[in-house]
Amino acid sequence: MKLSIVQTNPTFDEVQKNIDEAIALMESSPADFYVLPELFNTGYNFSTVEEVEQLAEPIEGITSTILKAFAHQRQCYIVYGFAESDDDVFYNSSALVGPTGLIGIYRKVHLYYRENIFFKRGNLGFPVFNTEFGKIGMMICFDWLFPEAARTLALKGAQLIAHPSNLVLPYCPDAMVTRCLENRVFTATANRIGSEDRGGFKFSYIGKSEIVSPNGEILTRLPDNEVNTAVIDIDLNEASNKRLNEFNDIFKERLKSVNHYL
Repeated sequence: MKLSIVQTNPTFDEVQKNIDEAIALMESSPADFYVLPELFNTGYNFSTVEEVEQLAEPIEGITSTILKAFAHQRQCYIVYGFAESDDDVFYNSSALVGPTGLIGIYRKVHLYYRENIFFKRGNLGFPVFNTEFGKIGMMICFDWLFPEAARTLALKGAQLIAHPSNLVLPYCPDAMVTRCLENRVFTATANRIGSEDRGGFKFSYIGKSEIVSPNGEILTRLPDNEVNTAVIDIDLNEASNKRLNEFNDIFKERLKSVNHYL
């Protein structure tokens, strides 16, 4: 399949503008599967809970409606990050939509810094979803720092981990090489660029969106200051093979170590 990462620079509180710009980027890069950044439609740097209340959407909100229509028209899949409202509870979430509509959502488990003020920790675990191309898992941004997140998805059968992000720390792009190696999966990290200075807090985003193979090869990495996309042809079946050689299967080796040390 053709896998695309979409690197954007959203303007805070300009939801329709941000959606339109993301769609224009997707239209310019035909693909089967797109990954958009974390909170791509609203911006990231919330100052107050009231802003979250204003900008958060239910799962089937306006952003979902627009992206589902695009996915149906183009017969493609999209993972995107958004602020989810569930009655009076708010989550930093990602959704997977496809040609037939909503496939599933993930609610961020590892909240970074001031996210803990605005969002509730995710309560859905790390689900894996079936598509015509293979099995898809989702993480969001800071989840990368916790090996258990990617490992849980891999053990559940994920072949691709879609990773919407708003990265401010410099370590993730290189760390994803290790996540792919230790789990033999593809990852697609879609980050944003630019900066937001609001409410006395400034965040600068590092870009460097990337796709990494099960062998730890960086198949593509975007610059740190450029709104752009990249499209790579991949075969998710490659992520089903957990063997490094004729003697070492990484998941079987894992069981040996667990049994030995615990």
